[in-house]
Amino acid sequence: MKPTKTPQNDRIEQVGTGQASLKSSQGRFKIKMQSLAGAIAFVSMSVFFTQTYAEVATKDATALQPTREQSIVTRQMAMLMDTQHYLNMPLDAKTSRRILEMYFDNLDSDHAIFLASDIDEFRQKYADNLGVMMKKGDLSPAFEIQQRFTKRLKDYYAYSLTQLNQPQNLKRSDSIDIDREKAPYFNSAKEQKNYWQQQLVSALISLTVAKEEEDAKQAALKANPKLADGQDLSPPSELNPVDTLKKRFKRKLEQVDRLKSDRILEGLLNAALATYDPHSLYFAPVEAMEMNRQTTLQLEGIGVSIRPERGNDDFTRVETLVDGGPASKSGLVKSGDRIVGVGQDSQPMVDVVGWPAGEIVGLIRGKRGTKVILKLQAKDATARVVTLTRDVIQQEDSGVQDRVINLQRDGKTYKVGVLDIPSFYLNYKARRDGRNYRSVSEDTQKALVDLNAKKVDGLVVDLRGDPGGSLDEVAKMLAFFIKKGPLVQIRDGNGAINVFNDNDGGAELYKGPMIVLVNLASASASEIFSAAIQDYERGLVVGSTTTGKGTAQIQLDNLAYGQATLTQRKFYRVTGGSTQNKGVVPDIPFVGIYDEDLGERKAKNPLVWDTIATAPYTREDRLKPLVPQLTLNSKVRQETDPQYIYLSKIKAITNENKDRKILSLDIDVRRQQVDAIEEKTLAAENERRLATGLTPYPNWQSYQAALDAQSEVRAKLPEGKRPPLPEEEAFITESANILLDQIKAKSAS
Repeated sequence: MKPTKTPQNDRIEQVGTGQASLKSSQGRFKIKMQSLAGAIAFVSMSVFFTQTYAEVATKDATALQPTREQSIVTRQMAMLMDTQHYLNMPLDAKTSRRILEMYFDNLDSDHAIFLASDIDEFRQKYADNLGVMMKKGDLSPAFEIQQRFTKRLKDYYAYSLTQLNQPQNLKRSDSIDIDREKAPYFNSAKEQKNYWQQQLVSALISLTVAKEEEDAKQAALKANPKLADGQDLSPPSELNPVDTLKKRFKRKLEQVDRLKSDRILEGLLNAALATYDPHSLYFAPVEAMEMNRQTTLQLEGIGVSIRPERGNDDFTRVETLVDGGPASKSGLVKSGDRIVGVGQDSQPMVDVVGWPAGEIVGLIRGKRGTKVILKLQAKDATARVVTLTRDVIQQEDSGVQDRVINLQRDGKTYKVGVLDIPSFYLNYKARRDGRNYRSVSEDTQKALVDLNAKKVDGLVVDLRGDPGGSLDEVAKMLAFFIKKGPLVQIRDGNGAINVFNDNDGGAELYKGPMIVLVNLASASASEIFSAAIQDYERGLVVGSTTTGKGTAQIQLDNLAYGQATLTQRKFYRVTGGSTQNKGVVPDIPFVGIYDEDLGERKAKNPLVWDTIATAPYTREDRLKPLVPQLTLNSKVRQETDPQYIYLSKIKAITNENKDRKILSLDIDVRRQQVDAIEEKTLAAENERRLATGLTPYPNWQSYQAALDAQSEVRAKLPEGKRPPLPEEEAFITESANILLDQIKAKSAS
């Protein structure tokens, strides 16, 4: 069952792994509840200007200089953008101007740190010749701009700390504009400081309201300890809002002084790549490890997960250990240990108390065979030093998962298989080197053999939150379900079209009825899969419209320094239509729980939607005529299902507030706004609980305490072993019900 394609070079073709999934560490992330993260965040917002590249240690950010390797990779990337990108867009003066503006925006997205005079100065010096300088490996513009930004950022923190020594009025009559992405830069320091003052007051209001809420929640826990479910739900801090803000600003200043030249390199190269499209990306060595982890499901490190300690954010603690990893094998690292210091072999120990967890991860990870030294401390115990040798960690729980759910229908029990595909992963380096490697197609093949043996009546393929991955792998996967024919079309920047075909003589590993479940976080390779299943009418696609990432990247791991992805081709459905921007529209819609800003349609500089000729193919079934009745049946179920009613109400609450761009600087107004959102959210939750036979929460504080306890319990479990939340499982159950409707309709026809 191997698909064929026109021969390509040996570099892996990545059609997923978008920026959101690679540049953060959020992992699978199927459902993000937006009641608080979406709605309340707008009215209790604290905004801190953060230098996003400040992650690893150095003592003097202003003295940073590019290394020889960084200059070489800049030349390499400039050449690739100039000559190898899909757009065939030269790195000329016009492109240089766009890169410079992107670099400014990435550093200072709110246009509140740089002054207009800074921007004018740098435009005059570098706007037309930045591209030429990059082709020469000259990084001096980026380092000069960063140095100015660092100075301005320090001015901001210093000003804010000074102001915190004075009483602040939290009942002002004015408001603050929190959407300054397109606002002009301030012309004077006076204008700028007026805005900083507003920021400070807004942050104090947010912290004051949050502390009031935390105090009320602690009172609820004291009155009813059972709410904690045996978990430690200590308050995050005993500091008052002013002291909390002082502490945060001082830490931000420390982070600025730990800026490393890698972050400046990444900043410039990613600004340049983002000028071409959202999915061409550069990763310095530490970030490249995260990219490799997501695409291969393995990493080089010691095998621990860490997070800030609840109740004391000065400390980061070990949360879980990976079985068989160096930390677990040593027997010297325990869950709950605080990490107070990290050292490299033959280098001094670095005190990491107060450091963000992301920075600590950057110090702990490293190449296989190298040593890392940890200074660990159990609570109320003496610190101890542990030396571990890094190794390759296989993330066994992060791959394909399969299970069977049982549904009752017309007096009969149906078995529905569920195939959960987190990404289209492939350890391409191991494959290239002739070593044993793990891939999503091999894991899926095993899962399908298992499900066939259990004689399931149908199959739900869950691609929610799947960011994509290898083009070869998605083609192999489709061959398991489709008899024969074209699977996906690929066009390069010169217009040449290659077609991936399934030429296995009509073999299918799974022949039964199927549903593909997608959402807005399903991207690229998952869109290829769902589009082909939909076009062949091999199964129905349900859920919400997908991301709309219809581009393919090569993965460059032979650069002088770090790694990169570069968009070189676009993919098209067998019908000839692109999924770029538009995504895959489901046959039967479910409530969308993601903010639309996540999709390609809201990204900067996305490639356009277009079409090419249809690749001749034969539909395998006639499912489209069934869609109207199946949609009606599903709508009736969704309108009466407590989980869907709940999700719809939470989505509505979020939508009421997500476009808020102005915040009052009167704490009483902000309290009222927060109270209104909380009242609606609690009502939706309690309505769900009553409908499902659970006791409603007496107040918001009890609800939040219970959510905290649930979060603590789940955090202690490996990702693959966390049971699905009821609102998450509702999508699987409804997909299975649609599948049974489809089976019944087909048998009656």
